[in-house]
Amino acid sequence: MSGGWTGSNRRDELPDDWYTRIRPVILERDRHRCRACGKPATDVDHIGDKHDHRSGNLQALCGWCHRRKTSQQGNLSPNRAKVTEARPGEQHPGLM
Repeated sequence: MSGGWTGSNRRDELPDDWYTRIRPVILERDRHRCRACGKPATDVDHIGDKHDHRSGNLQALCGWCHRRKTSQQGNLSPNRAKVTEARPGEQHPGLM
């Protein structure tokens, strides 16, 4: 799988029964509808703590809403500044 999972170890942090028990229960509870926009849900998202896998901290989302939420969280992350500062700026090829 690509996209947000590329280079991520997040899957390794999920419980062993994530795909067989937890995820199906949440999708069924939310009637396979995205809690954000009402479209068909394909993903299960942690509302708060990403290590809290209780049903009250999980929601069904469509892929678009899940990516948007994850992107917003990433943009607010204090680690984001470290990543952008780690790479020095490059001179435009036309100015070399």
